[in-house]
Amino acid sequence: MTGVFTVVEPVMGTVASITVVGERTPSIDGAIAACVARLRDDERVFSTYRDDSDISRLRDEGLDLRDVDPRVAEVAERCRELRERSGGRFDASWRGWFDPTGYVKGWSTDAATRAFDGVLAAGAIEAVGVNVGGDMRLRTAATSDHVWRIGIAHPTHERELLATVEVVDGAVATSGTAQRGAHLVDPRTGVSLAGPVSATVVADHLATADAWATVAAIAGIDDLEWMPVAPVASGIVWEHGRSRRFAGGVEVSAFRDATAR
Repeated sequence: MTGVFTVVEPVMGTVASITVVGERTPSIDGAIAACVARLRDDERVFSTYRDDSDISRLRDEGLDLRDVDPRVAEVAERCRELRERSGGRFDASWRGWFDPTGYVKGWSTDAATRAFDGVLAAGAIEAVGVNVGGDMRLRTAATSDHVWRIGIAHPTHERELLATVEVVDGAVATSGTAQRGAHLVDPRTGVSLAGPVSATVVADHLATADAWATVAAIAGIDDLEWMPVAPVASGIVWEHGRSRRFAGGVEVSAFRDATAR
């Protein structure tokens, strides 16, 4: 029987949980260490809570993108593309300075999981899932039939699931007000979302899923104009007891949540 183990490490102001389907060996431990090291190095560059980070110095010292780590310019370009594609529902510069918090965690996690390329290709493990703050990048070896089954927590009904999704290789991200309160701000208006609202997106990469989950939550239940241009596989938006699901750029159902009271 294939073993399963999880390693938990603090990073990015939250925790990274790395779950491996396979036996633990020195080569697997090396991949885990490399994964965590990449996350922490990206935190060093992008953290808005560190005065010495490249992002903070860009804001506080008036530096140019050419003066900081080249990863910042890469992320800035992706954020500009997201702003245009989402119709301004995502905007990393809406405060007047560049803050890619809504994008960079997923982007960093995608990069960090590439530490497992070798062991997956060699069949040394069946699968690996990297969960950073509740958003997941899930991978499965080509030789394995493993399927990740992910439960999406109901935003207001504790211990209940809103939905489940099955993923072989991809990413799942959720954005909303259930866990962190009114922290989401519509960049077009500067107004915080009072909620309750939740959006979960499934995509090939976590950078995509994370950013477009934020877009979906900002847009809310009655605005799906962004959906046809979003490069995502599927998702669900929940707000005030109503749910709408989408897949392949079209809405696949519109219904009242059966658990709403």
